[in-house]
Amino acid sequence: MDALHTEVKELIINSLNLEDITADDIVASEPLFGEGLGLDSIDALELGLAIKKQYNIIIDSDDPKIREHFESVANLAAYIASHQAE
Repeated sequence: MDALHTEVKELIINSLNLEDITADDIVASEPLFGEGLGLDSIDALELGLAIKKQYNIIIDSDDPKIREHFESVANLAAYIASHQAE
């Protein structure tokens, strides 16, 4: 799972053009939005598109757990891993 965490961190950095951040700067369990990494709703849309492009996984905006999926790198990685197994 650590490799997937690193992939997700790199995806976040590259898809959102976060120039001053490295994968090591992002803690997998910390929030991506608000107090954590400080992402916003536009970033969430861009990140969702990047996940679709890289992993061919669509995160349904009507999913009642969407906030939970995007809460942290760890949650995103778990969501991606669960859909790759299908």
